[in-house]
Amino acid sequence: MIAVIATGGKQYLVKPGETVKIEKIAGDKGQTVEFDKVLLVAEEDGSKVQVGTPNLSIPVTGEILEQGRADKIEIVHYKAKVRYKKRSGHRQPFTKVKIVKIG
Repeated sequence: MIAVIATGGKQYLVKPGETVKIEKIAGDKGQTVEFDKVLLVAEEDGSKVQVGTPNLSIPVTGEILEQGRADKIEIVHYKAKVRYKKRSGHRQPFTKVKIVKIG
């Protein structure tokens, strides 16, 4: 089975046993998390498609594997001829989740 879930303002296509790196959600390593915003559920070959209007009542269950922060990206602001240069960085927090079951 495959499912499309919405979390953190993004949509993810997930399968059981797959690990997904999503926007940070609350919880500790080893805890289970349930995704309620399920937009689509179907079989692997594309049959038995169920589309939500807007969501389905089929839960997707996952297990938190890791809470972390991504690699640093560097932000540089520069204006020519006015001696203006500003540098900063950002590390986006994430949660790595293993999908346990769909439905």
